Amino acid sequence: MATITLGAENFTRTVTDNNIVFVDFWASWCGPCRMFAPVYEKAAGAHPDIVFGKVDTEAEQTLAAAANITSIPTLMAFKGGTLVFSQPGALPAAALEQIITAVRDLDVEAAAAEPKQSA
Repeated sequence: MATITLGAENFTRTVTDNNIVFVDFWASWCGPCRMFAPVYEKAAGAHPDIVFGKVDTEAEQTLAAAANITSIPTLMAFKGGTLVFSQPGALPAAALEQIITAVRDLDVEAAAAEPKQSA
C-alpha cells in the first residue's frame, strides 16, 4: 500500500478507524525529510496491513501545531487510536522496522492499565 496524504479533514478519522497508523510529518524543503521519504515508502509497501500517512507541515500548519511538531521529520505511531510512539529525526530502514514490530506487538490496553511509576 502506498502512503496517504493526511490533513485536518481526515487525520482523526484515519487514526481512529484503523488499528495501526504511522504518520510522517515532513516538509518539501527539509533535507532529512527527503532522505527518510523512500525508507518510509518502502516500509509502506512492505506492510500493507498498516496505514502509512504523511502530513505536509507547510500545508497543514494548524495540524502540525496541534500535534506539537517542533522538528521534522517526526514519526508518530498510533495503535487503536492511541499515540504509542513519537520521535523526531530521519530513521534508517532497520530502525523503522524495529518500531513497526514493537508497535505491532504492543498491547495498548495492558500498557494503559499498568500503574504509572513516579520519578
